[in-house]
Amino acid sequence: MTRRPRPHYPMRPAWLCRNCAAPWPCAPAQLHLATEFYGHSIALAFYLAAHMQDAVDDLYSLGVRPDPRALHARFLGWLSLTRRPHRADLR
Repeated sequence: MTRRPRPHYPMRPAWLCRNCAAPWPCAPAQLHLATEFYGHSIALAFYLAAHMQDAVDDLYSLGVRPDPRALHARFLGWLSLTRRPHRADLR
């Protein structure tokens, strides 16, 4: 019997991946999210922005002063890589 792979979900309040302990969203989580939200990049951006705000709140509650640029790069900076080209972009 084979085991199902464990999902790469965030572990709060540290915002590390429950599976690989990398900062969430880790690379496997990014791939899963890009696949799950394929064609809905704005919804994905809102979803991740909400998680980023939760991470900021959690980190402040832990006494950590989060770096806004690093959090933006981590949560939202990779989204441009998942964008599908528009028909106008293909010309």
